Amino acid sequence: MIKVSKITTAALAMVLLALSFVSPALAAKPLPQTKVYLNSAGIAELSTLPGVGEKLAGRIIEYRQKAGGFKSTQELMNVRGIGEKNFLKLQPYISVGETAKSEAAAVKKPAPPRSEAN
Repeated sequence: MIKVSKITTAALAMVLLALSFVSPALAAKPLPQTKVYLNSAGIAELSTLPGVGEKLAGRIIEYRQKAGGFKSTQELMNVRGIGEKNFLKLQPYISVGETAKSEAAAVKKPAPPRSEAN
């Protein structure tokens, strides 16, 4: 019985030692303190989002350039690697920004009323 407890103690010590080296790498990155604007953020800023690394941030920027900017945050799901589940994690931290909102509003403006000449 003493041999088992010494072996168990040694194994536990080795596991704890291994975890002390690995745990900083597994630590969660801090969440963004302000909204990340999809239409203006660079790779570094996009990488602060939960679950977004440099490669995914690059795909977000690539999509933004090809699509001419994001009109809504839901459009982020068109980027490969971001499905509904990941989008829901990101949603509280993202925005399209003021420029895209004003462009979208400009597109939706009704035409001025025509004057009738009689």
